[in-house]
Amino acid sequence: MAASPLDALGLYISIPFCRSKCTYCNFASGVYPASDHARYVDRLVEDLAGAGAWVARMGVELPRPVDTVYLGGGTPSLLAPELLARLFAAMRAEFDFAPDAEITVECAPGQLADPTLAALVAAGVNRVSLGVQSFIDREAAVSGRLHTRSIAMDDIRRLRAAGIANLSLDLIAGLAGQTFASWEESLAALAECGVPHASVYMLEVDEDSRLGREMLAGGGRYHAGLVPNDDAIARMYSLAIEKLAGVGLGQYEISNFCRPGFASRHNLRYWHRRPYLGLGLDASSMLRAERPGKPGPVLRSTTTSDLKAFFDGPEPVETTSLSPEQQHEEAWFLGLRLNAGVDVAALEQEFGSELVAPALEAVTRLVDDGLVTSAGNTVRLTPRGQLLSNVVFQEFLGLPSQKFVP
Repeated sequence: MAASPLDALGLYISIPFCRSKCTYCNFASGVYPASDHARYVDRLVEDLAGAGAWVARMGVELPRPVDTVYLGGGTPSLLAPELLARLFAAMRAEFDFAPDAEITVECAPGQLADPTLAALVAAGVNRVSLGVQSFIDREAAVSGRLHTRSIAMDDIRRLRAAGIANLSLDLIAGLAGQTFASWEESLAALAECGVPHASVYMLEVDEDSRLGREMLAGGGRYHAGLVPNDDAIARMYSLAIEKLAGVGLGQYEISNFCRPGFASRHNLRYWHRRPYLGLGLDASSMLRAERPGKPGPVLRSTTTSDLKAFFDGPEPVETTSLSPEQQHEEAWFLGLRLNAGVDVAALEQEFGSELVAPALEAVTRLVDDGLVTSAGNTVRLTPRGQLLSNVVFQEFLGLPSQKFVP
C-alpha cells in the first residue's frame, strides 16, 4: 500500500555530469572528469545518511516513507552501474520505499549503455525521461545534442524491451534553425513513439546558458540568429498542445502532457506542495509539518551550484522558513501551472479568507486581461495566460503587473 500523501516524501537526486554541454542549457551541469563520479556518489551517500539529523536541527521531522524518486541532471545514466547500485542501496537503507513508488531517471539518447540499463532495472527504476529535445538531426546537432532520431528511437525500443514502458520524451520549441515544418515533424515522431508522457518547453533566453547570453548580446555564435522569434515559439507551443491532444496526450500542466493515469507523480508533488528532499548539486528541498486547520512550518533549502563547494560543504547553503503569506503565494503560482487550476475554497480553508482576499482582487484584474478564468471556486490560466504565465505569477508575488491588450 502506498504511503499517505501527508506523510510520504519525494527524493530528488541531482547528477550534474554531462558528456557535452547543450547550448541552451541553464542547469548546474557540465562536463567533469569521470574521476569525480565516485567522489560525488560518496558525498550523496553521506548526505543521505545525515539528512534526518540535518532536518531535525531545523525543527522538521523527515518522513521515512518515500513514494517518488527522481534522478535528474545532467545525465544520470553516465554513472557507472556500480555507482548507480550504490546510490540506490543508500537511498533504500535510509528510507522506506513504497511498493508502488514511482522511480524516474533522466537519460540522454545514445548515452544509455546496456550494463547501465540493466543496473537501472535492478535498482527498481520504472520510469525514464528521455531528453530528445528534437527528432530533427540537424537541430539536435546544432544544439549540442549527441544523438540522432534513429538513436533515440532505438533507445525507446531498448527501454521497453527491458520492461520500462513508462516513458516521457522532452521536446523544446524554439531551437536554432527550427521551422514550423520541422517542429511538426518532431511532434509527429513523438506521436509515433506512443509514449504515455511528454514534456514540451519553450526555449528560455537568459544569461545562464551560452545560447541565451549570445542572443542577449546580439551575437551569432551557437546559431543564435537562427532562433525563431517569440511569436513563432508561442505558436509552436500552441500547436504542440493541439497535436498532442489529438494523439491522447492531454495537457495537465503548462509544459506537461500525458495519457490518463501517467502524469508525473514526482512533479505533481512540486505543484501540490508536498514534501521532497533534494540532494546533490543545485538541489532544492521543501519539507513541511502538517497542522490541522492551518499551515504548518515549511522549510525550503537549496544546495550550492558549484561542484567544488558541494564537495567541501557540510549541508545546504541556503535555508528559508516560509511564512504563511509566502506559502499562500506559492499555492497560487504553483497551482496555476496545473490545468486543474487553484481551488479557492481549499486555500481559504488552509490560509483563511483574510489572507486570500487580496489574491482574489488580483484574479479579477487577470480575468479582465484575459489571462485567467474564474468559475465557481476554481481559477485557471487561459491559453493566453499560459503563454504569459510569468506576468500572471507576478500578481501573486506582490510585484508590479503589466497590462496586455488582447
